[in-house]
Amino acid sequence: MRIEDEIKQPVFRNEYQKAHINLVYTAGWLQLRQAAAFKPFGLTLPQFNILRILRGQHPRPATVALLIDRMLDKTSNASRIVDRLEEKQLVTRTVCPANRRAVDIRITKAGLDLLDRIEQANITPSGVEQLSEAEAQQLNALLDKVRTVE
Repeated sequence: MRIEDEIKQPVFRNEYQKAHINLVYTAGWLQLRQAAAFKPFGLTLPQFNILRILRGQHPRPATVALLIDRMLDKTSNASRIVDRLEEKQLVTRTVCPANRRAVDIRITKAGLDLLDRIEQANITPSGVEQLSEAEAQQLNALLDKVRTVE
């Protein structure tokens, strides 16, 4: 569906405004779909993101600073998310032996198993599957270009 129809706005100031609004709207649309997809697994999108980061680090530990650096949503509170994941026994936290002020965070077997179940359920249809590979490459290049603003 066209953005004009989605937000009931037939006219935009220019194509740049339309593209901006379309991008913001689509990002929100994707987040809502993903939040609904992760709900049956008892996860939020930021929790899923941290688990994926930790799986990429596995078996090496991560720090909160590393998680913040790699998170998709930079406004999320990584420490609080790790607290929730620890309560669910999906991650562990231990004092780093080399630096007692640092905390090592690791994904547990339960966390790895949950990620496997999510991936096997193939629950993250985002709409980009409708694009050809060439269109997906073009979209990636355009989005990368948008983020080059200093």
